[in-house]
Amino acid sequence: MRRKPVLAVLLVAAMTAGCEASEQPAPRTAASAPSASASAPAAAPPRTTLTVVAAGDLLVHPALSEQAAADARRAGRDGHDFTQVLAAVRARVSAADLGICHMETPLAEPDGPFTGWPDFSVPPELADAAAWAGFDTCSTASNHSLDTGVDGIARTLENLDRVGLRHTGTARSAAEARRPNVLDVAGVKVAHLSYTESFNQIPLPAGRPWAANAIDADAILAEAKRARAAGAEIVILSLHWGTEYQHEPTGDQADLARQLLSAPEIDLIIGHHVHVVQPFEKVAGKWVAYGMGNLTTRFADGSPEKTQDSVVPQFTFTRTAAGRWTVTDVTVAPTWMEYRPLARVVDLSAAAAAPTSPAWLRARYASIIRRIAGYVDQRGAVAAGLHMPH
Repeated sequence: MRRKPVLAVLLVAAMTAGCEASEQPAPRTAASAPSASASAPAAAPPRTTLTVVAAGDLLVHPALSEQAAADARRAGRDGHDFTQVLAAVRARVSAADLGICHMETPLAEPDGPFTGWPDFSVPPELADAAAWAGFDTCSTASNHSLDTGVDGIARTLENLDRVGLRHTGTARSAAEARRPNVLDVAGVKVAHLSYTESFNQIPLPAGRPWAANAIDADAILAEAKRARAAGAEIVILSLHWGTEYQHEPTGDQADLARQLLSAPEIDLIIGHHVHVVQPFEKVAGKWVAYGMGNLTTRFADGSPEKTQDSVVPQFTFTRTAAGRWTVTDVTVAPTWMEYRPLARVVDLSAAAAAPTSPAWLRARYASIIRRIAGYVDQRGAVAAGLHMPH
């Protein structure tokens, strides 16, 4: 599996700790060669735990594209630079064994046009920043998957390929659509699937029903079974679902989560689309994050919805005695999309404790943490074992 290929030189030591083989000794001369009876070095024991960090929607409005262009100019470069927008989550994402992102909107040509709602098309350097931040695989099935047609799907996947990010949810061919996205994560095969409940009434392209994945329980379970047949030991499902700006999951969300998590093929569901934080819940002994909010966004000033709230959860999987993997720990980091003076993702826990910040600002961040914690715990997640700062 790719491990953070963009700027990997800066990250290799942090991201491969515990996963690399032991250093090879210097070559021996014939005189110093060991006897034939000398035992070979013991193989490293198989992994028994694995950490997965997920994040909310990478949603880019024109105002955020303008911020990225200004950041690039400030660094003396052309184009767009989203790395400063995402810098606050880089350490958490990069430290995980697997980082999962969600590409909400299609990527454009380098020179644009860059557009917002209703038909999004955003700078391709968003893919570079996602890889730089430490993500490994990105879901691409969303209500905006078809905004710029099959060309937009192709551009998005080509850019993810270019930076070494794996992807799932949209496809350029029937063969690509049928092939499960299975990653080798520190010697453990993990599958990542992606489906959406809507394409904003845009029909799938003629002759290409496989271009983007629409939610269908049977289709999801069939792909999960193909992933298992391909060797996947863990299957993680990204779902683009729910009612926008509504913190409470719909009945359809809850019903589908129970149906899918009751099946042996699915181990974890992470949710997108609603643009606000929805609760986490343990269902049939497994976890669902109904909605993680927007990791990046730039809605209009004064927007009344809590669209700047987001969470970056870490799920720790542990191999059981029977050989199955189960989530044994969930820790949730709250984040917030600051708009001014510069558009930046804020690590709320760090910001609320920063001794150099004025007291009023620390108090503001602390109140946002409490608000987000309330949404996360609406369905008893803390009592079920989830950890989050208050």
